[in-house]
Amino acid sequence: MPTSTAPRPIDARGWIFEVQDITAGTETWLPIRLLTSFTHNPGENEETEDITAFDDDGYYSQDVMQRGATIALESKYAADKIGKQDAGQAYIDGEWANRLGADSHNPVRWRHRSQTAWVLWDATVTPGEQGGGTNEKTSWSATITRCGKPGTAPVAAAGGGA
Repeated sequence: MPTSTAPRPIDARGWIFEVQDITAGTETWLPIRLLTSFTHNPGENEETEDITAFDDDGYYSQDVMQRGATIALESKYAADKIGKQDAGQAYIDGEWANRLGADSHNPVRWRHRSQTAWVLWDATVTPGEQGGGTNEKTSWSATITRCGKPGTAPVAAAGGGA
């Protein structure tokens, strides 16, 4: 069978999300594990200005005045047999989510495993609901909101990751 160079869909399970532990003495990135879904919304918090004028002959026109983005992560609450929560989830729940003001910002990075560069965000986090039914595992979620312009870093230069 011939090898095709045509683009192919990529697996959603191949995305990697990490939060930086800014309390660590050295650069430490914590994977956010057991994800079951994510939603990247690159238009969240976008603001536009209507600039339609008589000269536009009845056709709408606008300028984008602000860009924004969020990533909503859904997972299972992850803990080992003695109840110690997954390090990435624990950092978000126990450290980052409790900060206010300028201290509420924290670096995050994400990429698909097929990519050679991380997307870097300065971000804030909103913890999500946790729960479950009789025959379910406990859910976990968080929404990460980008603050400022995104950056990138090569995978090897940023510590590699999972």
